[in-house]
Amino acid sequence: MASSPILSLASSTASSALPCRRRFLHNLKANPKLATSNQMTFLGNDHINSKQSFFRTSMSVAVENSKFTDITMAPPDPILGVSEAFRADTNEMKLNLGVGAYRTEDLQPYVLNVVKKAETLMLEWAENKEYLPIEGLAAFNKATAELLFGTENPVILQQRVATVQGLSGTGSLRLAAALIERYFPSSKVLISSPTWGNHKNIFNDARVPWSEYRYYDPKTVGLDFDGMISDIKAAPEGSFVLLHGCAHNPTGIDPTPEQWEIIADVIQEKNHIPFFDVAYQGFASGSLDKDASSVRMFAARGLELLIAQSYSKNLGLYAERIGAINVVCSSSDVAHRVKSQLKRLARPMYSNPPIHGARIVANIVGNSDLFSEWKEEMASMAGRIKSVRKKLYDSLSAKDNSGKDWSFILKQIGMFSFTGLNKAQSDNMTNKWHVYMTKDGRISLAGLSSANCEYLADAIIDSYHNVS
Repeated sequence: MASSPILSLASSTASSALPCRRRFLHNLKANPKLATSNQMTFLGNDHINSKQSFFRTSMSVAVENSKFTDITMAPPDPILGVSEAFRADTNEMKLNLGVGAYRTEDLQPYVLNVVKKAETLMLEWAENKEYLPIEGLAAFNKATAELLFGTENPVILQQRVATVQGLSGTGSLRLAAALIERYFPSSKVLISSPTWGNHKNIFNDARVPWSEYRYYDPKTVGLDFDGMISDIKAAPEGSFVLLHGCAHNPTGIDPTPEQWEIIADVIQEKNHIPFFDVAYQGFASGSLDKDASSVRMFAARGLELLIAQSYSKNLGLYAERIGAINVVCSSSDVAHRVKSQLKRLARPMYSNPPIHGARIVANIVGNSDLFSEWKEEMASMAGRIKSVRKKLYDSLSAKDNSGKDWSFILKQIGMFSFTGLNKAQSDNMTNKWHVYMTKDGRISLAGLSSANCEYLADAIIDSYHNVS
């Protein structure tokens, strides 16, 4: 058996020590009072240095032989990295338009008043912190499904929806991806080009193959509807088609109601399975019902579909990680079986979901006064974003003398706006103007105030016209 490098090194060091020093060290260990300055000098600096060198060498050998040596450094997250760069910038005009989190007109984080009231009630009720069932809080699951489809929707009344509480939108998407990987191993997922940056990561990690369908048209800064339809038609029958229920991220470009009907026609003809990501219900238009209209239209056609939900944006519960995965099935029996398998997949992933955010949602939706107040606050947040969107458009139109049409900004909806700026132009926004954004040209209007609209317009005009 080969000897350990550390043991060999230790033996070499020990054999080089003088016998008298070994005897002295042995006696000193037995009786520390023998030590005097002269006696310690007898040991010599070479002995002390050799001990330090031995330990340093031992540590070096241990590190060099790490079992994790082949693990490479992961690249920084393209969205969260924007915030890190923003925090390091000391310029007083800096703007963080990267991360999609709502800010007040003073650009401060906002906790909804209705959330504070719900949490106060929770404290008064002194509820326990026991584990939730694997599927989550029953009151939340009921509330979130009814919020998505409407309380009188046949899929609710016929108990055809399998709902499992998830870890916000990301966790809900990941759980659905695991279901696809296990029970539809030959299917792939169609994803819009572009899409939210984490979609591809989720399906890659779940080992679910995906391909893209055309969505954004850079020439019009609008929807490439013909390309989208063509790609969905060309996909293998039985594919999952990932759709953004409202406020498409990152473009802010949504199909019209008439276009949604055509999309549903093609998906139905091709026997595809629609898979909705609903992250902004109520936050896009200010109306919970309007923002769920695409999902409800697909359900009304009798289609089976998947829908991931998140309450990060519309209730500001970013850190609570509260969401759900819903699977609309052909019958209650099928829904019951699908739910059992979702629970089976969730168990080894995270065992059971957190309770705090689920109680907040359930208490707000289940209380008529709190529910009404939430809808008012949500409409107010959506209204502020619409207001800065309009002011940004007005500022661009007034300042840009080139004749460029900036009206595409008004046609977009929700938290984000796709500016049409390329990577070099986006870099100029950051390097020259201290405007932090993702490199695809997306800006978060939630991080913009009315007072900063003209400054942002100047930055966009300079970057668009002076950087190729």
